[in-house]
Amino acid sequence: MAIDLRSDTVTKPSLAMRESMASAEVGDDVYGDDPTVNALEERVAAMFGQEAGLFSPTGSLANQLAIRTLVKPGEELLVETRSHIVRAELGAAATFSGITTRTWPSVDGLLKAEDPLAIAHENAGPYLVSTKAIAVENTHNFGGGTVQPIEEIAKLSTAARARGIAMHLDGARIWNAHVASGVSFAEYGKHFDTISVCLSKGLGAPIGSVMLSTKERVGEARIWRKRYGAGMRQVGIIAAAAHYALDNNIARLAEDHARAKKIAVALAAVDASLVDPAKVMTNIVGLDLSKVGITAADLTARCKEAGLWISALGPHYARLVTHLDFDDAQCSQAIEILEKILKSALMAK
Repeated sequence: MAIDLRSDTVTKPSLAMRESMASAEVGDDVYGDDPTVNALEERVAAMFGQEAGLFSPTGSLANQLAIRTLVKPGEELLVETRSHIVRAELGAAATFSGITTRTWPSVDGLLKAEDPLAIAHENAGPYLVSTKAIAVENTHNFGGGTVQPIEEIAKLSTAARARGIAMHLDGARIWNAHVASGVSFAEYGKHFDTISVCLSKGLGAPIGSVMLSTKERVGEARIWRKRYGAGMRQVGIIAAAAHYALDNNIARLAEDHARAKKIAVALAAVDASLVDPAKVMTNIVGLDLSKVGITAADLTARCKEAGLWISALGPHYARLVTHLDFDDAQCSQAIEILEKILKSALMAK
């Protein structure tokens, strides 16, 4: 069986998770009658100190529902250059909500409050676009799983809100950030007006995210969820898996982080330009292949032939993501495959 490190979305529900799904109490969620979904929305909202939550089939939809409650058509959302909202959601903010975006660059996706604040332009009048919200991604996916410093988040939130600019957290992997940093969910939550969290990545649920905010914004988002065709019926079957994930799979993320670090250390020993292990904070290992004589597409293809699946996310950038279906034995095997291919590429260079 292949070792799949393309993403932490590739996990399969465990037998215990499936049993919780099979026994879930359900109802029609469009009518607000699914008790398992209602309990999940209330539970996650309470974890982050928010008033309400809305269950969504995807993290992209949760992000889009959130930001459209903060930014009107023709107004501006500020995002980091490689953020998921602006790079991986296929122009949804512009397509569905008429939202314009402007980006700030960073190193490894790491937030520095002064960067978005320097380009923000609130109340820009009739001739320029007005900044209405700033989005922060934590952890930062394409930055290599970077954990955002809570000090920078707090600094940005205080300054932005003082200027009338709202804050959105793309917290798809906020669970990893919490485990790596020790910062509580409530501490993260108090700095944001809207939040999206994903249950199908590190936590291993088969599907689902939750959008969090005030009752008023969540009520508005609920209408738009139905309008977008994402109203769901007896979805408590899936929400039960999310409850199981929250009960059992948060603390164990430390195991994924340790295995990612082990991979990074081993590959840095092959060539230091590939990855800096000190920057591997969570479960994502990004490989810079620009100096080792192999493209990301070639590495991905050769790894697949050897039984290891990874992602090519650029001409010279490959990504590996550890997860709960990846154990120590597979970690050693993955390292062996990668070492062999990369050493061969270096010798042929």
